[in-house]
Amino acid sequence: MRARTMTPFGSLARAMLKGFFRDRMSVFFAIVFPLMFLVLFGGLLTDQGVSRSEIIQIGAVPVLDDADPATKEAFDASLEITRSSDEPDAVAQVRKGDADAVISQDGDRVTVRYSAADQVKAATVRGTFEAVVQAANLATTGQPPTFSLDPRQVEDESLSTIQFVTPGLLGWAVAMSATIGAASNLVVWRRNGLLRRLRLAPVRTPSVVLARVAVSLMIAAVQTAIFLGLGMAAFGLELSGSWPMIVPLLLSGTLAFMSIGLLAGSIARTEEGAIGMANFVVLPMAFLSGSFFPLDDAPAWLRGVGEALPLRHLNEGMLDTMVRGEGPASTIAPIAILLGFAIVLTAVSARVFRWDA
Repeated sequence: MRARTMTPFGSLARAMLKGFFRDRMSVFFAIVFPLMFLVLFGGLLTDQGVSRSEIIQIGAVPVLDDADPATKEAFDASLEITRSSDEPDAVAQVRKGDADAVISQDGDRVTVRYSAADQVKAATVRGTFEAVVQAANLATTGQPPTFSLDPRQVEDESLSTIQFVTPGLLGWAVAMSATIGAASNLVVWRRNGLLRRLRLAPVRTPSVVLARVAVSLMIAAVQTAIFLGLGMAAFGLELSGSWPMIVPLLLSGTLAFMSIGLLAGSIARTEEGAIGMANFVVLPMAFLSGSFFPLDDAPAWLRGVGEALPLRHLNEGMLDTMVRGEGPASTIAPIAILLGFAIVLTAVSARVFRWDA
């Protein structure tokens, strides 16, 4: 009985999967186009301008506290310093990206803990504090250098730049594939009458829906395998920590972006309109969610918009598990947000869905 029930589902899933790989445009946008960006960002990273670095000072730091007024004024132009007595919490903020560095001083040793997630910020922080220490040493005229700088990366120092690039690009690839696939399929099936034939066929609607969802999840799995494989083979990507948690994250993200595609496909009347609508939503979302570059220097209102987008939570969840060393619990909130987003938009799509053109 169970085998007979699953037969329509299996047949539909196979047919949809074959249709996806036969559609060269779908394969291009789902796999080849995002891989172009992975190669671009993995091999040719460009610098970005930065604003003031947000620094957390732990206790007394004489090289900063005792600097002359002119030096302090120069540092104030590039540093925004807040004080704290909780060093573990400060380091955690740097790891999460809420601050750029933690500075403390023990005798003549000045310790700076920074994050390598943003290569430009990391270089700026190190360069700034090297200047701080040098200025303090110059102040002790006629004596050998007094202070030494001890820069420390808060992440595993074996991590390379590709570790920080891959999660955002992978999230964007999955978002593009799920959204455009759902949107275009729905319009094409409605236009050529396939939806009506499926509705009249002895196949239950849940089987049709589950088959489409299963195909999207399989495509996301293929994308993930290709991304990770290429990253490890060509650019030295290393999988460590709780990286397996990206699997439920990506599955939840696929469902969330399928719901966007369903809404676009339910509203649009042509395939071009559906794809254009999907691109209009997903591509700007990728920029606002930090898929291509960090938004630390963006205006506060723009960062606030990014926080409301599902791709931002998908990206942050993958960064937490693949780069920042966070445990599996860090994925609970992003997964819940993504699934909630999927439920709400799917319900809206169901209200505006049409079987016929």
